[in-house]
Amino acid sequence: MKQTILFTAIIAFIVVGCSGKKAETSQQSANTEPINIIFDTDMGNDVDDALALDMLYKYIEAGRVNLLAIPTTKVSQYCAEYVDVMNTWYGHPDIPVGTVVNGTSIDNEDNFVRAVCQMQENGKPVFERTVKDYDSYPKSVALYRKVLAAQPDASVYVVSVGFSTNLAQLLDSPADEYSPLTGKELVKKKVVLLSAMLGHFTDQNFQEFNVKCDIPAVQRVMKEWPTPIVASPYELGDAILYPSKSIETDFNWGMVNPLVEGYKAYLPMPYDRQTWDLTSLLYVVEKDKGYFGSSGPGKIEIDDNAISRFVPDAEGMHSYLTVTTEQAEVVKKYFIELITQKPAKYRTK
Repeated sequence: MKQTILFTAIIAFIVVGCSGKKAETSQQSANTEPINIIFDTDMGNDVDDALALDMLYKYIEAGRVNLLAIPTTKVSQYCAEYVDVMNTWYGHPDIPVGTVVNGTSIDNEDNFVRAVCQMQENGKPVFERTVKDYDSYPKSVALYRKVLAAQPDASVYVVSVGFSTNLAQLLDSPADEYSPLTGKELVKKKVVLLSAMLGHFTDQNFQEFNVKCDIPAVQRVMKEWPTPIVASPYELGDAILYPSKSIETDFNWGMVNPLVEGYKAYLPMPYDRQTWDLTSLLYVVEKDKGYFGSSGPGKIEIDDNAISRFVPDAEGMHSYLTVTTEQAEVVKKYFIELITQKPAKYRTK
């Protein structure tokens, strides 16, 4: 009898041990699955969008991210065209780019994206394009709906680093050929989190740019977006500067680079630039690394003067990121390390 009990116990131990290893292996496998991201950008207003897009390509090549689409919110042909130039140069030409409908006209000039797109050598464009005709770009909201409908439930992270125009229009969108769901229903079913660069929560008189450019849209999103929202505010990106020295010395690869050319065209060199948009992306991909602190749960409110306020609320679905001086230095070093990696397309085999 004791032998039977002992034998049964041994078998049980082996089964439980193997099951535990399988569960652990399964969990490890799940943790290494690439994150599905939609990157919503106002490319052209600031060069930090381009730095963030470079990061995305590096994450793709590391197997960390599946970049589903890049809807744009800036009313400029050079906004989408520059993104296409970047996609093509970095070796990811199949990532779809969308263009905004009825976008805001209250934005900056598109000096750096225009400059890069217009660069020529011997009468020909310096950078290749994948999309030859501007009118062939899909519209941003239609692209959102097509991409979201094709993904598993609760599997997509939206990283919004521009205006909230596309997001508000998506909430308003009706059923179509891609999904019988309304936009709000589709977001609730498919999206895990919205990580958005917006607001300023330490200065109650500050009209943050992404908020100011389309106030009704961001107000609508803060009130009706059906998933958690994490904001990376102005003051956080303002504390972490990407150094011009890196642009000047770390990209001597013997080839012209649309990121570097865009950075040089944005402002007179040398200048260090805030990393607002990079932080929104970093939080999604590396949120377990402790790079940032958090406000805790609450509600983000936007008034009619583009002032952002945060109201703590244990039941709230909003929060915003914070950063210490020590964290900021760690994050800056990480940005430099990641962005200065040579794209896989150009590495010597």
